[in-house]
Amino acid sequence: MARWRYRHRLVVLVLWVGALFGLGAAGSTAGTNYSNVFSLPNTDSTRAYDVMADAFPEQSGDTDTVVWRVSEGSARDAAVRERLEPVLKEIAGMKGVGEVASPYSAAGAAQISKDGRIAYARVTFVEQANAVPKKLVEDVVETAQSAERRGTSQAEGSGGGLQIELGGQAITRVQEPPTGTAELVGIAAAAVVLFLAFGSFFSMLLPIVVAVFGVGTGMLSTMLLSHVTDVPEVAPLLGSLIGLGVGIDYALFIVTRHRKGILRGAAPEDAAITALNTSGRAVLFAGGTVCIALAGMLVMNMRFLDGVVIATSLTVVLSVLAAITLLPALLGLLGPRVLSRRQRRRLAADGPEPTESSGAAARLSAYVQKRPKSTALVAVVVMAALAIPVLSLRLGATDQGNHREDTTTRQAYDLLAEGFGPGFNGPLQLVARDAEPAAVAKLVEVVRATEGVAQAVALPSPPDSGVAVIQVVPATSPQSEETDRLIDRLRDEVIPQSGEQVHVGGVTAIFKDFAAVTGDRLPYFIGTIIALGFLLLLIAFRSLVVPLTAALMNLIAAGASFGVLVAIFQWGWGAEALGVGKEGPITAFLPVIMLSLLFGLSMDYQVFLVSRMHEEWVHTKDNARAVRVGLAETSRVINCAALIMICVFSAFVLSGDMEGAMAGIGLAAAVALDAFILLTALVPAAMHLLGRSNWWLPAGLEKRLPHLAVEPREDVPASVVPGPSAGPSAGRSLGSSVVHGFVRTESGEPVGDVVLTLASSGGRQVDRVESLADGSYVLSAPAGGAYLLAATSGLREPWVRNITVGGDPLVHDVVLSDSAVHQP
Repeated sequence: MARWRYRHRLVVLVLWVGALFGLGAAGSTAGTNYSNVFSLPNTDSTRAYDVMADAFPEQSGDTDTVVWRVSEGSARDAAVRERLEPVLKEIAGMKGVGEVASPYSAAGAAQISKDGRIAYARVTFVEQANAVPKKLVEDVVETAQSAERRGTSQAEGSGGGLQIELGGQAITRVQEPPTGTAELVGIAAAAVVLFLAFGSFFSMLLPIVVAVFGVGTGMLSTMLLSHVTDVPEVAPLLGSLIGLGVGIDYALFIVTRHRKGILRGAAPEDAAITALNTSGRAVLFAGGTVCIALAGMLVMNMRFLDGVVIATSLTVVLSVLAAITLLPALLGLLGPRVLSRRQRRRLAADGPEPTESSGAAARLSAYVQKRPKSTALVAVVVMAALAIPVLSLRLGATDQGNHREDTTTRQAYDLLAEGFGPGFNGPLQLVARDAEPAAVAKLVEVVRATEGVAQAVALPSPPDSGVAVIQVVPATSPQSEETDRLIDRLRDEVIPQSGEQVHVGGVTAIFKDFAAVTGDRLPYFIGTIIALGFLLLLIAFRSLVVPLTAALMNLIAAGASFGVLVAIFQWGWGAEALGVGKEGPITAFLPVIMLSLLFGLSMDYQVFLVSRMHEEWVHTKDNARAVRVGLAETSRVINCAALIMICVFSAFVLSGDMEGAMAGIGLAAAVALDAFILLTALVPAAMHLLGRSNWWLPAGLEKRLPHLAVEPREDVPASVVPGPSAGPSAGRSLGSSVVHGFVRTESGEPVGDVVLTLASSGGRQVDRVESLADGSYVLSAPAGGAYLLAATSGLREPWVRNITVGGDPLVHDVVLSDSAVHQP
């Protein structure tokens, strides 16, 4: 299949371009129909919402507010009315505006604060916020704020000192950055990392093009699906976030393997086939694990999350499809140009020569093996310190009070809180059906006297509806814990004593119920995804300890990343500096989404690292060597892939969406901690400490488990023949990037602190290390070919041998005599 896609590259490319533009045309014609369904079945707030929807079907449009404050005098002054009334009348006449409730109408006296300085008007659109045309919202904002300019142009001071702000969901849409800003910044940052890693423009471009096609088709497909199922507005943002990250990373793994094959002398077509047949299989497995993790959200049984699962899973599937179909076609178009000009010239002049390498990965691996206890201790202390804030995690909902201080929605929110109390921005609704008027009046009086209530009033109800609605304004803000306690007090004490069937609803109550249900179901969700990960790793690596270690590491990474999230968004440490707004509770649904994504991404890196360790363990049955070689050969590409994801995720701070910013920073922190601390330090240190028990599996279970090969071994080219001095193990060690073994005396005693140097055949140093106390060493060879291996000790003469390395790790033990280093 890979060969067919490589040779029929124009057909594949035309199909992908046609799919992208076809979905784009369909999406632009159909538009979007995103919906935010936060209510949950069998909750009190949902029952209240259902009763309200039946009684007031005409109030389905989005309601926003125009708020103004005068610095002198009163909002009732004639000069102020003369400026505001024409503006409100003009807004009411706009097509798409249902009505405008003015404070200057007969029923609008309550819309002016007690001190007369602040007033507001309610603007009700005929559509929900996501369906209101952006041009209409912009016209409303421009018209309302024109009253300020009219005042400042007058010579008289009566018009000055007027501040006009607007709030509401529709208004929020016009102050968001242009769509795609976060994605473009993330792509640009990833491009810089890729160029530094590859040194080639075309190699840098390949993963980005593949990711753009995968995410583009995923987002356009989600737009179309929003017409047939409930897809929340945040779903496409999360889909693009995860799609860009995994899309670029998956293409990176394949392109890296392809380039490595060409540098070893393989033809571009053969290198592409090998890359797809090895790294391509790993990409399929990795994409499958991410989708399984995302599907774990269905355990929560929340309609809102169903749409998130659809959008994110679809984008991941299409990103994987682009990596294994579009990418080989693009490799076919580029041919050898996937290498930089300098690399092509060197390959033509010198053949498959090794390139320069600092050997940092091999030295790090040796350090972790030498000091596993101290390495593990430092990593655990760092992760534990970062996880401390999670102990104060509070789930809730963000609102416009969390927006940046320079936004009109935040200022409107603050003005309303100043003039009418902090609870005015999140009123509660007590909804009763078939209640007697006298009973409703009595309940109003009781509610008014309840601790934590600033205001309670019965709202007008449609005739013959049998529904009574009491609007309750808390004395505290919607995000305050005191408001949560007020809701509990009303439900548990006040309403039962009234003897009436009354439900507590409103946006604040809905989000409180959402957070409560999420907290109750979260342990089942965590158990599900941990169990799925355990089974996958158990089958892949045929070990009980490895999947248990991975499960523990996932929990550690989740705790630390949520600690970072709480410190920034709940405690407010650096929130304004990052431009993410005011501190508040963590959005109730975010832990579920983040844990799913974190599990999937961590599984990708875990599989990539441990699969290389497992391969070496199968060959040598030496745990120390397996862990050392696995870390040395995979840490660089894991860190590069993680750095790309961090750039992409962090860029979503610019999305203008609080949930998107939370998810971006949380996932960026999780990936950074997972890749740079857990997989680079804690996991290998723990595996060194556990020793051979890492690979223990009961014999009975071994017979019953199916066999799953995540990534098949590359076939060793027959044209590569080891040199006569390569040693007995070289015949199976062709194409390796690692040379390792033990330094011993003639009597078999290990020798530490021996300096071992690996140099190219021209004498250029490639890597240099010291043997550890047990005599082990790891040297990094950047590519297959002929090398010089030298070992030097203070009491012995230096000795040099020619070695040949190729596709697998080269095991090369040396023995020291009193006078020289020689090979058995």
